[in-house]
Amino acid sequence: MKYIIIILSTILVNNVIFAQFLGICPFIGTSKKTSTAIGMGAAVIFVMTLATLVTWITQYYILKPLKIEFLQTIAFILIIAALVQMVEIILKKISPSLYTALGVFLPLITTNCAVLGVAITVVTKEFSYGGASHILNLGESVVYAAGTALGFALALIIFAGIREQLSRLNVPAVMKGIPIALLTAGLLAMAFMGFSGIV
Repeated sequence: MKYIIIILSTILVNNVIFAQFLGICPFIGTSKKTSTAIGMGAAVIFVMTLATLVTWITQYYILKPLKIEFLQTIAFILIIAALVQMVEIILKKISPSLYTALGVFLPLITTNCAVLGVAITVVTKEFSYGGASHILNLGESVVYAAGTALGFALALIIFAGIREQLSRLNVPAVMKGIPIALLTAGLLAMAFMGFSGIV
């Protein structure tokens, strides 16, 4: 039950984009086409989940025992950068068209504050469950990261679908492009606030 609550809260209630406003750059940049949004969402799911697994292990088995927690941010960024490079190499081999479509936004996953934010959150923030507060264990951390990444992907795909529909409509000239996209993102964020009573 605990894992279901973590998944639901990270996808709907505490969505990384609509509630925490992290990862906005790739959210706006890769949301013009649904196919690109799906590819970016899949890449973020892979990188965020694996990065959280590796950074959690690094924090508790290397940094803490050696008392060098002050290197946490640098170590986490290096881990994320290495994972993004791995995703780039794999995508270039498997799907060159998706690799080209994602363009500059794929390397930007390295600096996506959502990925780093989740990695740091799971090792520093205390979470409440059943009346007690605790730091997430490895299993909970991976589920938290996967749920957050799924929430990111869901937000990205929904937004891309809406933007594709908006491109076919007769939008006033002054609202075309980024203005209507930002207005739509704001309305989506307000809609996601409705989930706050679920968990």
